[in-house]
Amino acid sequence: MTTAPPVPAPGAEPPAPPRKFAFPSALTILAVVTVAVWLLAFLVPAGQYDRGENGAPVSGTYHRVDDTQGFTQRLNDLFLSPVNGLYGIQDPETGEVGPRFAGDLYGSAGVFLFVLAIGAFITVVFATGALDRGIARLAHRLRERGALLIAAVMLVFSVLGTVEGFAEETLGFYGLLVPMMLALGYDRLVAVGASILGAGIGVLCSTVNPFATGVASSAADISLGDGIVLRFAMWAVLTTVTILYVVRYARRVQRDPAASLCGFLPGDREQKATGADEVEPELTRLHRTVLVLLVLVFTFMIFSVVPWAGALTGEAEAVPYSWELGWSFPELSALFLCAAVLVGLVARMGEAKLSSTIIQGAADFISPALVIMLARGVTVIMNNSKVTDTVLHSIEGVVKGTSSGVFAVIVFVVNLPLAFLIPSTSGHATLAMPILAPLADFAGVPRALVVTAWQSASGWMNLWVPTTAVTIGGVALAKVGYDKYLRFVWPLLAILSVLICGFLVLGAAM
Repeated sequence: MTTAPPVPAPGAEPPAPPRKFAFPSALTILAVVTVAVWLLAFLVPAGQYDRGENGAPVSGTYHRVDDTQGFTQRLNDLFLSPVNGLYGIQDPETGEVGPRFAGDLYGSAGVFLFVLAIGAFITVVFATGALDRGIARLAHRLRERGALLIAAVMLVFSVLGTVEGFAEETLGFYGLLVPMMLALGYDRLVAVGASILGAGIGVLCSTVNPFATGVASSAADISLGDGIVLRFAMWAVLTTVTILYVVRYARRVQRDPAASLCGFLPGDREQKATGADEVEPELTRLHRTVLVLLVLVFTFMIFSVVPWAGALTGEAEAVPYSWELGWSFPELSALFLCAAVLVGLVARMGEAKLSSTIIQGAADFISPALVIMLARGVTVIMNNSKVTDTVLHSIEGVVKGTSSGVFAVIVFVVNLPLAFLIPSTSGHATLAMPILAPLADFAGVPRALVVTAWQSASGWMNLWVPTTAVTIGGVALAKVGYDKYLRFVWPLLAILSVLICGFLVLGAAM
């Protein structure tokens, strides 16, 4: 016999629904990590490596040192960790970091401003409607050629992902792609795959993506262009494989709707006959001009950061050509701020609208900038308590004796759980790279290979983990169950992991 649930008394408020667990934000996770690392620093013995002329630790020279920090000084480091993470200065004599020392900038102020600058530029571009309209026009023109439409949309998303971290922006295209894919006889998973995997594979194989490769390169103390040849080859191969995977599934569903992994909602099958009647979106002269400017800005950025002498000769220490710019984050920040103003002037936004759009763009990107700052603050705590080299020494013992290829694969595998805990690529890079980059020196491989292994792990995880807005938001907008998406994507994830490891071994052997 079952008992009916109690009926609330008249006038009484209904019981509140049970609260669902929500995964904490990257800022909250890093705040917890900051306190945890601060506490662990009391238990981990202080130690140091001898440094070479370039400041890199020398393998085999680790030794214990006296811990000279008192509790008050450690507490002050915890209190000032966000400040030091932004503009802390490293004393060249003691190696300590603080806001009032004289020496080199240790904080992430340069990367912080760069993230805000590129946020302002991207927001101004979107405010003109050029990028949205351009993608919509491309989709409409290819609406009767399904495989070509899928390939074109995924290629555009992948290009944007590899150069500027285009990912969350795909959420705005589901309203266009879902009905269009249904009109072609596909299911909703095809739209999800084209969006999440198209942009996601570009981010996984980032070439100059400032939020992944840029932040990691800065933390590893190398140029943004280092390792770009290997990353470009990875992007070309993995993007091709991913597109073929989605197209193959789409054709199977088109031939046999019963093969759909997500099924069809009421009315989905009826859209097949009506999807070709929509009016083609108009691309004005302004839109064309803005799209050309967008391409030119990112093309120039790639040109300005690539170490061309090393890339063309294959010699890492090659003397730079006279026409190489060798730009880094200060120049790139200025480039994107100027480009944002130029696009605003071309679009005739007016002073008030352009100013507010730039401010709004910077505000929208303050979250990843703060994540970078907090993550850098954690490394300051480890540096001042002199435990960074101790942690590095313990990991050196694990990877010592492994081949360079095995080492690169280990870096990829180790970063998989870290990418789950810290879904922010910027925060993950800033936190992990100060430990991982010197390991590359010990293993005799370029630091750029560690950057590639790290971003591959971060990008691979973000193709499926439910802690990212791109994945969980995408399946919700397309009305596809998350479990159905996992069934669809897991064979591709296995293929990509094998290809990634293959490229890392190849990069180590080059």
